[in-house]
Amino acid sequence: MAGVQLFPELLDPGVHSTFMMALVAIIMGLFLFQSSFAEEDDAFVLTQDNFENEVGHDRGVLIKFYAPWCGHCKKLVPEYEKLAATFKKSKSVLIAKVDCDADKSICSKYGVSVYPTIKWFPQGSLEPIRYEGAKTAEALVGFVNMKGGTNVKIATTPSDVVPLTLFNFDKIVLDKTKHVLVEFYAPWCKHCKAFAPTYEKVATAFKLEEDVVIASIDGDMYKDVTTKYEITSYPKLKLFRKSNKAGEVYEGARNLDDIVSYINEKCGTNRDGQGRLTSKAGIVASLDKLVKKFVNAGDNDKKAIYSQLEEEVEDLEGSDARYGKLYLKLAKNCMEKGKEYAKNEVQRLERMLEKSINPTKTDEFTLKKNILSLFA
Repeated sequence: MAGVQLFPELLDPGVHSTFMMALVAIIMGLFLFQSSFAEEDDAFVLTQDNFENEVGHDRGVLIKFYAPWCGHCKKLVPEYEKLAATFKKSKSVLIAKVDCDADKSICSKYGVSVYPTIKWFPQGSLEPIRYEGAKTAEALVGFVNMKGGTNVKIATTPSDVVPLTLFNFDKIVLDKTKHVLVEFYAPWCKHCKAFAPTYEKVATAFKLEEDVVIASIDGDMYKDVTTKYEITSYPKLKLFRKSNKAGEVYEGARNLDDIVSYINEKCGTNRDGQGRLTSKAGIVASLDKLVKKFVNAGDNDKKAIYSQLEEEVEDLEGSDARYGKLYLKLAKNCMEKGKEYAKNEVQRLERMLEKSINPTKTDEFTLKKNILSLFA
């Protein structure tokens, strides 16, 4: 079974210096810090203090023994996360984990010398069975169902990434009313698997943008498509903007913030990594001068400037035209409700945005707040 031996370099009798020991400790600490944010949320954390209270009683327990610095352990995280989510509500099975750096005595007691090691503790027993199967969510779920006498189906997470095939590629990607970012991937590609959670977050960030589609296609299955678009490595991102359906390759880093910034720049959107509209959302630069004139004008002159605004908005296109109509509505409210309206409404909207509201309402309130701030 593939795994990582516990510090094999220390088996060399020549490696005993204080410096080397200190270096190992530092490296372990760094890995522990970095990986503390990557471990599963649904896997129960077992420690020296709670192990005997949870294991060997009225439910079977599957335990992953791991080390935070272990590369194989890190690769297992997304699969074990799916497993833990699948059995989260089970009363007869517990999916758990033990950090062998933090609780060495437990790992030593159960003969753990390779990371990760997965063991099944049957109901009422402290005599474990070692899991020797594939380290995939599907295989682990099957094993737990067999040993635990359960019949739980693997948990699936709804995806905001649009799946593409040979049959719908042109219809979706070449639609000139949409900006479409396409990930070309292969199921066997380890870099694609590592990138998948990030790409899902990108899709979620833009799911409320009517003009933006985040999609993916299995390049290994649909080789005609990859050949046509000159894809020679995976994963590869290509943006098909409304104005450029030949596509342009994304050359930046494969992290959430950089990809979101790229889409904002190329597609004229204003989202952050969590999908929230930024303070620039809804702002139409071509209307700036007239808005300033409107704000500084006396009551008698505002109607004339409002008429000029109407003329400017009529010439706008796309999302600017939609935002322009909101400018007119809010400018009219300012005339009818007095000079304090914009300031008071901005404050009210800020209070509303601090509360838990659905994403669509958040977008609506943010757009109004951004534009009204120009009139305040």
